[in-house]
Amino acid sequence: MSFPLLTRSALLTEPPRRGAIDSRRLRHRSKRSVSPTFPLWLSPPSIYPVFHSISVGSSLARNALTERQPQSEKKAARARPMSAKAVVVLCATSFFVGMLLSGRMTLLVPPTGGDGEVSSGHGSRLSLFSDDCEHRRKLDEGNPNDIMNEVSRTHQAIQSLDKSVSSLEMELAVERAKQNGGLGAAVPSKGRLPKALVVVGINTAFSSKKRRDSLRDTWVPRGDGLRRLEEEKGVVVRFVIGHSATPGGALDRAIDVEDAETRDFMRLDHVEGYHELSSKTRTYFTAAVATWDADFYVKVDDDVHVNLGMLASRLARYRTRPRVYVGCMKSGPVLSQKGVKYHEPEYWKFGDEGNRYFRHATGQIYAISKDLASYISINQPILHRFANEDVSLGAWMIGLEVEHVDDRSLCCATPPDCEWKKQAGNVCAASFDWSCSGICKSVDRMRAIHSACGEGDAAVSTFSAAAAAAA
Repeated sequence: MSFPLLTRSALLTEPPRRGAIDSRRLRHRSKRSVSPTFPLWLSPPSIYPVFHSISVGSSLARNALTERQPQSEKKAARARPMSAKAVVVLCATSFFVGMLLSGRMTLLVPPTGGDGEVSSGHGSRLSLFSDDCEHRRKLDEGNPNDIMNEVSRTHQAIQSLDKSVSSLEMELAVERAKQNGGLGAAVPSKGRLPKALVVVGINTAFSSKKRRDSLRDTWVPRGDGLRRLEEEKGVVVRFVIGHSATPGGALDRAIDVEDAETRDFMRLDHVEGYHELSSKTRTYFTAAVATWDADFYVKVDDDVHVNLGMLASRLARYRTRPRVYVGCMKSGPVLSQKGVKYHEPEYWKFGDEGNRYFRHATGQIYAISKDLASYISINQPILHRFANEDVSLGAWMIGLEVEHVDDRSLCCATPPDCEWKKQAGNVCAASFDWSCSGICKSVDRMRAIHSACGEGDAAVSTFSAAAAAAA
């Protein structure tokens, strides 16, 4: 195949092809359209894939335009320039094609779980942030009372959770003590203990039968009334006593006869004696925890007047709080002189002469929550006993995370004080004479005090809802 020879004159006179000129113009125009308007090194790293995407897309477009040039001279018609809309569409297409090729498209889609929902990462954090903002917006726009109610409910929930954790810890400790033989009293190993709101243990002695009878005639129910109070209201009342130095002697037999008639005693494995009150208190809480599953355990002397309904109602306020120690808190002097009442043989442990005791509940009546009673039950062999039982209990509490509640309703004076308070609508939970550390001549005065300061039989039913909730 032979090719015609072109002379120099022919090369100078032959016009260039119109298609080639248009192709060069388009290529020049394409290069100008994709040139960046600022140096690439000034752009952040996240922009590099975008320019790479545009470059790849432009190259594809340029090649496509080159291939679509007319292959013969028959198509001599001049190609029309592209419109601005077509250029925008082409650039957008090139951008997304470049993103797909560079593998950066996954950044635009949040990771999803198997069910199609956002499982983690920014999506979940944004969702939580959005929910929190929505909750805050509702609180800000709501009534101030709603905000206070929300705060109160949150505080109560925290207290309830704290109490539940404390109770579980104590129950675990009790179970461990059972296995290791650490408890000082027999604990049922099978079955659930009877539930109660409060267990009231009345500290009494062999010689105090008349005192016990005076209480049975006033604020301590008898017979079926005692059983109904326990079963329907969740209030357990028992006279607490140990045994004599000669078990089975006349004193013990007298208590056996009285208990067979009244069925209101709680017998302890403890030798009775005035100087053994600290040991008796420790044994009482241990035995009470092993017998009833109550929210509170109360110790009261047999020469104190008590309104059981008011006592239960006041204690019910603290049911959601863990480790509560309730009573009339005091801080009396440490008596170092021998021969005086309430002498403290270990006075030197409280510092220099003339010092006062730490804050503790007065011994006439006080209450502790279940977790504190369980603590005493578990650790009773190593709990130190001072001469005065109220000081001993305060010493056991002082080193713990305990809430001391100073409730002055538990230490009202006898009439006219408790009578005036009753007329004003503030019925006292307990009344006694400070000068006698109880009611002076309680056997003779208990009935009159009950008539003046008693809450009435109908008042006991007011706390039935709280007792039912405890059960």
